[in-house]
Amino acid sequence: MTDLAETPTRRTVGFIGLGDQGAPIAQVLADSPYPLVVWARRPASLDALSGHSCTVAATVAELAAASDVVALCLSRDSDNLHIAVEGGLLENMRPGSILVNHGTGLPSRARHLADLAAPYGITVLDAPVSGGRTVALARELTTIVGGPDDAVGRVTDLFATFSKRIIHAGPAGSGQFGKLFNNALMMMNQQNIAEIVETATQLELPLQPLLEVLRSGSATSFALQAFGPSVTTANAAHLRELELIDMDLFREAVDGLGDQAKRVTDRAVSGAEQLPELTAAIAAHTTPAA
Repeated sequence: MTDLAETPTRRTVGFIGLGDQGAPIAQVLADSPYPLVVWARRPASLDALSGHSCTVAATVAELAAASDVVALCLSRDSDNLHIAVEGGLLENMRPGSILVNHGTGLPSRARHLADLAAPYGITVLDAPVSGGRTVALARELTTIVGGPDDAVGRVTDLFATFSKRIIHAGPAGSGQFGKLFNNALMMMNQQNIAEIVETATQLELPLQPLLEVLRSGSATSFALQAFGPSVTTANAAHLRELELIDMDLFREAVDGLGDQAKRVTDRAVSGAEQLPELTAAIAAHTTPAA
């Protein structure tokens, strides 16, 4: 890591949010041709970039002033708002620069942040990602983007450093809608898997070959393939809590649609709640890879 003053003036990416999802994205960016500037509220978070090329900013304002693109990967919309306004991010970013939110949140909050940034001449993109830590390190995330066409075009090459697919879903807020619907369907698929496993158990069928059929045949899904590589007995409880948080966001985003939205939400929540038990059942009947 270097001092900010030693970094020459060129197209630079600022990054804030070195958590489970943000850290692997930042690591990939640090190893890319883009100069990377990072800031963290807790110095220990910077350990994720040990051995990678980046510059540490002392303040949010310093990071903002040095960056052409600033990426946020924070847990909550309220964190984005605090950094952007109270933290001085917007007032210190250069007019014409782009602010990207890679976190998952409400479409309405994405549009609100875009409105707040507009008087500063800054364009905001909501660009949540799908795939998780392992997929991020493999540079195969799906990045779902909401915002103006021209701004999306300016950062597509940047997103390509860590993404297998980049999908421009529409105007501000569309990226968040895409991510929330993606998450809801994945959890609904978890519920489908739980019901199939329960039915097979009641019939006393051998689960290992059945799971092999389901993974290899037309019934497969990302949710099913994730058991083992990404979803394990060690992390399933933690993932359940994250999924339930996402479903709270989904519920609020579709509030007002009535019974149709409730049916989707209830089934997805049930899939999330059963994740630890389902993971244990699948693990008990899966032969480890040699």
